[in-house]
Amino acid sequence: MKIRIKLLLLFFTLFASLLLAFAIFVYIYSAKTRKDQYYKQLKKEAVMKANLLFDAKVPAQVLQLIYKSAPNSLFEEEVAIYDTSFNLLYHDAVQIDKVKETKKMIDKIVQQKEITFEQGSLQVVGLLYQHHQKNYVITAAANDQYGLSRLQELKYALIVSFIIIISLTIVAGYYFVGSALKPVTGIIGEVAKITATNLHNRVQVKNEKDEIGELAGTFNHMLDRLAQSFDGQKSFVSNISHELRTPLSTIVGELQLALIKERTTKEYQEIIKLALSDAQGLVRLSNGLLDLAKASYDQHTISMKTQRADELLMDAREAVLKIDQAYKVDIQFTREIEKDGDVLVNGNEYLLQIAFINLMENACKFSSNHQCAVEIDFGTDMIRLSFADTGIGIPPEDIHHIFTPFYRGNNKTFTTGNGIGLSLTQKIISMHHGTIQIRSVINEGSIFSVEIPHV
Repeated sequence: MKIRIKLLLLFFTLFASLLLAFAIFVYIYSAKTRKDQYYKQLKKEAVMKANLLFDAKVPAQVLQLIYKSAPNSLFEEEVAIYDTSFNLLYHDAVQIDKVKETKKMIDKIVQQKEITFEQGSLQVVGLLYQHHQKNYVITAAANDQYGLSRLQELKYALIVSFIIIISLTIVAGYYFVGSALKPVTGIIGEVAKITATNLHNRVQVKNEKDEIGELAGTFNHMLDRLAQSFDGQKSFVSNISHELRTPLSTIVGELQLALIKERTTKEYQEIIKLALSDAQGLVRLSNGLLDLAKASYDQHTISMKTQRADELLMDAREAVLKIDQAYKVDIQFTREIEKDGDVLVNGNEYLLQIAFINLMENACKFSSNHQCAVEIDFGTDMIRLSFADTGIGIPPEDIHHIFTPFYRGNNKTFTTGNGIGLSLTQKIISMHHGTIQIRSVINEGSIFSVEIPHV
């Protein structure tokens, strides 16, 4: 069931219930008011007839004649007057006697002074009437034909009005619900046109303050993230294919060259060394790609626990020294550690080691003395690490691209690489809610500064 129909049914049910409750209230209130007013009218007629009988001394025969001569005598108030001992003093029509009074009824009226009740279609009032220090009991009964007729007309009017109003409500509700949901229909049409080839198209937002505008805005933000991810994947795949193609082609070419003719053992060894070097480059590239993919995961899926930053740096140093025996890494503390909490961070051990290894290895590779100086400092809420080298430096035009995956600047001729390490390092530091900055001077060296929050 579509939202338009659901909203229409919900609105119709609510409005119809309220309108029906209002109509029932009006009818019940009108019926009660009619009944109360007619009881008052009966009481007034009964007292008036008793006054005519006792005060004006109008003969009973005359009053009875007036009752019988009335054009609506069938519905005329029938009055009966008794003394408190149940002796009949006057009756408009004894032969009809609509009320059929009893001694028990008279006693009840004397006790309660006034009673009202219904007898079939009749309304009956009984009251205690005092005249010249004597008590009398008067009963009056009649059928409120006019009042009941008006009440019946009110009922029909309410039913017809209810049907008409509900019909108009359905038509108007369908129109207004359709108008309210029209922007949603437009969004559906625009979204249906968005594919992988036009992922940069966006949904129009006419009013950012209403819920539909917020929905469209949220959808556009989602498209921004998807487009960025899609572009990143395309760039990633393109760069991977390029990075893999070159060493693979080199290895194949070297091996084919070795098969062209017989060679000496030394020549074969040279070719194997070249192929092994390219294969090792492929291994480093594949490891870097795997680490980059792992660092791109949702951080909630990566296990985090308390780590000592100094121990992670020591382990990273050992790993770097195994890469090349010429590398040197010097780790120094700018101040003495007073408590373990000064160097504790919440992070993933493997990923943090990868980040530190990349920074140390880069510093060693681009320094003429193959040395990296690491300093550890800490404040009240941050651990600050610096990785310095005395190498060739980074040109200003390359600084802004240094963390772009697969990007290699003008220093690519100085040493080999694939442009993954620094981008991977930045992702890891960001995942740990830290920051990384760089200061570099040509032919003097570079300093990478890392800040990671305490536990």
